[in-house]
Amino acid sequence: MPRSVRIADIIDDSPLSWLQVRVLFLCFLIVLLDGFDTAVIGYVAPELILEWGLQRSELAPAFGAGLFGMLLGAMCCGPLADRFGRKRVLLVGILVFALGTLAAAFSSGLGQLVVLRFVTGIGLGGVLPNCITLSSEYSPRRRRMLLATLSYSGFILGLAMGGSVAAWLMPALGWQGMLALGGLAPLVLVPVLMRWLPESLYFLVGRKRHRKALLRLVTAIGGRDSWRGAILVDDLPEQPRSPVSVLFQRERVLRTVMLWLTFFCGLFVFYLLTNWLPTILRSSGYGASESAHIASMIPMGGVLGSIAMALVLDRIGTRWVLPLQAAFSALALGMIGSQLGSASELMLMVFIAGFGLSGLLSNLSIVAATLYPVDARATGVSWALSAGRAGSIVGSMLGAWLFAVAGSLDGFFLWIATPMLLASLALLVMGLRRAEHLAVAEG
Repeated sequence: MPRSVRIADIIDDSPLSWLQVRVLFLCFLIVLLDGFDTAVIGYVAPELILEWGLQRSELAPAFGAGLFGMLLGAMCCGPLADRFGRKRVLLVGILVFALGTLAAAFSSGLGQLVVLRFVTGIGLGGVLPNCITLSSEYSPRRRRMLLATLSYSGFILGLAMGGSVAAWLMPALGWQGMLALGGLAPLVLVPVLMRWLPESLYFLVGRKRHRKALLRLVTAIGGRDSWRGAILVDDLPEQPRSPVSVLFQRERVLRTVMLWLTFFCGLFVFYLLTNWLPTILRSSGYGASESAHIASMIPMGGVLGSIAMALVLDRIGTRWVLPLQAAFSALALGMIGSQLGSASELMLMVFIAGFGLSGLLSNLSIVAATLYPVDARATGVSWALSAGRAGSIVGSMLGAWLFAVAGSLDGFFLWIATPMLLASLALLVMGLRRAEHLAVAEG
């Protein structure tokens, strides 16, 4: 009788192959451009306010429309990817956000921009969770957090890159040049992905018509001896027909709720800062270039924070590290307001806050991919990010109001530190519940 070989065992037991490196690098490029197009509206906002004669609050619908689109895209594209494959959904999502961003460069008024940011958001929302899922599935367990985080760090780098690109490009080409670049770059990448990005092994293994493609990919990872004379199987039993129902099975429902709460709080704070910090700093006397550079320190700190914490998480796990990381980010955010006298000191403190906040969100996205079985993995990640998108919508819409209520930058940062304390508590509950479930399963 032929033996059975699990796809997960082949990936975990084999040295890292060039195929896996290629997948991780291509996912890095995808989320780099996803991050750039996500943040671009925040960097062009000050110029739009000046050119179109808008108040800060009038631009809120443009921020909110993009985030509503991301929410819709994430909720729809996760289940679609679990059914039709990660690669197909990725390619469609990239085309949508690329064309939407390119078209926005020709906007003549706020109404057009709002509609196009909504369309762009649908594509952006569908791409990110599928990249996270795909990079996690091609990463061996022993280095999954580090490798998948390195791939995901492209998103944070794309956010950060927007500040530097804006400072360099906008004086010459204006806000239109920023949006045109954000649309053309992913269009150039699409043919490369069609040729070189493979489908998920876990998606292919359950579909007989893709057996040749599956064997070719498995051979590239583990060699022919890894599957010769064996039946390739996935690593989990058949799941219910609806992947959404898996998220709310009894052993997962509390973790799902705590994960969603953490994403809501984290992305509430992150998008509030990403979208409004450049504008708020401008109104506080900082120049356009200086404001963009300071705001870019949030994702720049996140790149370093996510990689540093991934090394720790691969060694000692997530139970205590993630709650402490959230608490650290709350402390750093609360201290930003005390560094307003010096641009260099403010930049450093914003970088430290990004180390905690952006790093946490990167690591948490990878952790989310490990909480759910294969047939619901893309759905689990995308719906968790959808909860975060809901938080990002609230944060983006309330930015100007919260600044007015706080009365000062010092008070503003104290206000936005509070949700991260709540996120720390939610992560602590989630970690304890997961440890309890594993103990019961092993006992």
